[in-house]
Amino acid sequence: MGITLRKDPIDLFFSAVTAVAACSVIAIILGIVFVLIRESSLAIGKFGFFAFLTSTDWNPVTESFGAATTIFGTIVTTVLALVIAVPTAIGIAIFVTEVAPDFLKGPIGIAIELLAAIPSIIYGMWGLFTLAPIMANHIEPALQSTVGRLPLIGILFEGTPMGIDLFTASVILSIMIIPFTASIARDSFNLTPAVVKESAYGIGATKWEVVKNIVLPYSKVGVFGGVVLSLGRALGETMAVAFVLGNSHKITSSLLDAAATITVTLANEFTEADSDVYLSSLFYLALVLFLMSFIVLAIAKFFLLRAEKRYGR
Repeated sequence: MGITLRKDPIDLFFSAVTAVAACSVIAIILGIVFVLIRESSLAIGKFGFFAFLTSTDWNPVTESFGAATTIFGTIVTTVLALVIAVPTAIGIAIFVTEVAPDFLKGPIGIAIELLAAIPSIIYGMWGLFTLAPIMANHIEPALQSTVGRLPLIGILFEGTPMGIDLFTASVILSIMIIPFTASIARDSFNLTPAVVKESAYGIGATKWEVVKNIVLPYSKVGVFGGVVLSLGRALGETMAVAFVLGNSHKITSSLLDAAATITVTLANEFTEADSDVYLSSLFYLALVLFLMSFIVLAIAKFFLLRAEKRYGR
């Protein structure tokens, strides 16, 4: 004799609410894509896809637009920010979890979280009025006189140090994303079983050996997740970068030159778009940024899932 389970109305209501909330995320994403495609249709029809992506021309007067310079600036600032931020953030997380005395762990953890809470426009103002002069007067000349003299690498530091350039923008971005990677890495390190670390210490392992051979391998998936989160933040950052990048539409080999990113171009030029093609091209840039973010995060998620499966086995 079968048993019929009566469903509680509250459970049904709860299931319906959560289902609607979950589906709304997909609906919002599809709505964003629809609006971006509709608003950029004029530019898509005029410039095409590959021609728009590869063109370095951005001239509102002649209504000739291309995304290559802004894509270049976006990729360079994001990659350089990750190169600076990830080792620093992992070092902070290791210090907090494995090295620092107990009375320091709390204040350092709070300071890291406070960095994440600072509005981006504050970072931008600080970068413009404080960091940029320091970069122009001290750091960038020092780099030119040292690593700037090396073959091949020297081309990255050519030009006059102004402090409003790709390098300064990347440093600002790195400071902004350090808290995300550091916080997630710290939490991942804390999940390492204490008995495993104690066993390693018991057989004579040094602190460095414990971190290298136990803590990092055990928590690598979580650390990678933090890097992915920071990558998404760096790709979409606008105001802080707008203050110190210079908004110059060109592809340059030097990190000491001004450049432009997609987000900075959108923020600076939307109010100046006085023609339909100009406005549509800005929406086209927004669509390109959306696709870039989606592709990059999808690839990162793919590798994250592979790492989880390998770690699970």
